[in-house]
Amino acid sequence: MISTTVETHKAVDNQLLPLLEHLARLGRRAGESKLAPGGLRPRHLIALRLLSEQGPANQQGLADSLSLDPSNVVGLLNELEERELVTRRRDRGDRRRHIVELSPRGEEELCTAYARLRLVEDDLFSALSTDERATLYDLLVRAVGVTSPRCPVVEEPPTCPA
Repeated sequence: MISTTVETHKAVDNQLLPLLEHLARLGRRAGESKLAPGGLRPRHLIALRLLSEQGPANQQGLADSLSLDPSNVVGLLNELEERELVTRRRDRGDRRRHIVELSPRGEEELCTAYARLRLVEDDLFSALSTDERATLYDLLVRAVGVTSPRCPVVEEPPTCPA
């Protein structure tokens, strides 16, 4: 009876989701604060990063990669286009489709945002060594890859122009 209680207690102590949720909440709060000057939100960053890494995409392909409803992607792209972070043009092969591309200004904003987020991560993970952070990153990439196969995870951050 006592050993079952101890085993149950240990199992509860090793739950990852509450820790991940707590860490995500801290990171989200600090990240939003750091990103506030640029006005970018996480969903903006994800869309900009996909365009930076994968190049121009049609709106439907972007919706699929972001796992968003196409009508939500239109709203997202309207916001980004209004700020001149992306450009949209008609697809020459199919006039019904739009091709979305990261603008030079969008690339600059993305680099600035990731530099700000690096500061948040350095603070949030200050208790971990460089090797431990690399291991954590690899484990999270692996876990995300299993649960979200449609949204590829790239291991290298975008390179900023010099």
